[in-house]
Amino acid sequence: MERLEAFEKMLDDIRRQADLEKRKMDELKAEGKEKTATYRQYFGNRLVLKTILDKYREYGLLD
Repeated sequence: MERLEAFEKMLDDIRRQADLEKRKMDELKAEGKEKTATYRQYFGNRLVLKTILDKYREYGLLD
């Protein structure tokens, strides 16, 4: 059960981080700052997080 709990916690953290970075990107975009290093870092991070979530879906661990 401990391993399942760790997975669930990790999944929650990844989803929370993806949502946070999306909101930050939206704020920067609204300010016209899509070309900044910060925006690009968030973009890169979101790609990594999306890849992880896609892999979970591929293995049937997410809907």
